[in-house]
Amino acid sequence: MPQSRTLSIGMAGQKDSMAVAYVAPDLHAEVSSLGALGTRQCDIAQLLRKMPSTSQHLMFVYEAGPCGSWLSRSLTKKGHACWVVAPSLIPKKADDRSTTYRRDALQLARLRRSGALTPVSVPQVADEALRDLRRARADALRELKTAKHRLKAFLLRHGYRYQGKANWSQPHIRYLRELVLPHPAMKTILEEYLQGIDAAHARVERIEASMLSLLESWRLKPAVQALMAFRGFQLVAAMITVSELGDIHRFEHPRQLMTYLGLVPTQDSSGPHQRLGPISRCGNGHQRWLLIECAEHYFLPPKISKELSARQEGQPQAVRDLSWKAQNRLHLRFRRLLARRLQRNKAKVAVARELCGFVWALLRSLECYRTSAGGATS
Repeated sequence: MPQSRTLSIGMAGQKDSMAVAYVAPDLHAEVSSLGALGTRQCDIAQLLRKMPSTSQHLMFVYEAGPCGSWLSRSLTKKGHACWVVAPSLIPKKADDRSTTYRRDALQLARLRRSGALTPVSVPQVADEALRDLRRARADALRELKTAKHRLKAFLLRHGYRYQGKANWSQPHIRYLRELVLPHPAMKTILEEYLQGIDAAHARVERIEASMLSLLESWRLKPAVQALMAFRGFQLVAAMITVSELGDIHRFEHPRQLMTYLGLVPTQDSSGPHQRLGPISRCGNGHQRWLLIECAEHYFLPPKISKELSARQEGQPQAVRDLSWKAQNRLHLRFRRLLARRLQRNKAKVAVARELCGFVWALLRSLECYRTSAGGATS
């Protein structure tokens, strides 16, 4: 769009109201504040009427937050450009400790005019819904884990310890069901904890069943099926990866994806000295953890198992070749790192970083991403 006729509009606020400011593209123009407006559709229409009639293009910008991306989608449908920026990517002065919505809106408009902001990708509605479903499954798993910890802590306080080989196996559950406690109150607590564990299990199973049923109508189903051809990626792991990464074409190089997931080492170098620290751990923590767990499978020698062969049925030969290449390269990498006496978890993270590159190459080659609208660069 012509920069000389673009009006930069900054918005900052909460769920019920937001402060709005705008600035003309002229570098000498002052930033003007429009005060506070509501966040309903009629308020957005009122905001558009307040814009100067001399401007032909409106560029809105606001910080990503708990209110989601509905405002960006609404403005985009009306024919206007809208950026959602991550708060961590907004330039700020080190001594600036005064924050108000009005000042934030003024600053966003000023930074947008100067080109100092970087937008994040706004997912499509269906993609965001599948991603939220995945995150609901993660919440259910955390609640299940907490319920199990509470039960074990309760029994440990009273001196009951399971002597079997594996916790939460069928023998362990049978042991808990048949446990005789000396007081009726203790038996009630035990039963309530067991009921909570069963309810959490059922919730996880319902969400996974919903994920499976919604996969059939999802536009990125081919990406999920192709990723399942890789070792370590079954249905849930593949759906999580595809939904969390979003539009893969916004990553022009695999290193950008590695940086996005926080798998690259930090660096503190000066002069001729190069000092590399631990991984940055920025970005999507759950997806980073998932890739590290999938990387554990590449410690074993390359092999097309019966299960993997079934998942690869119907996939193009190029996908199978890339899967086999990943197995050979990552297994060799894993063994070499361990031979150097590198700590196993560090070796696994290094393998997960290379696995990122194979996932990037696979998803970038799929047609389902090319036929959909691309997202913004993040």
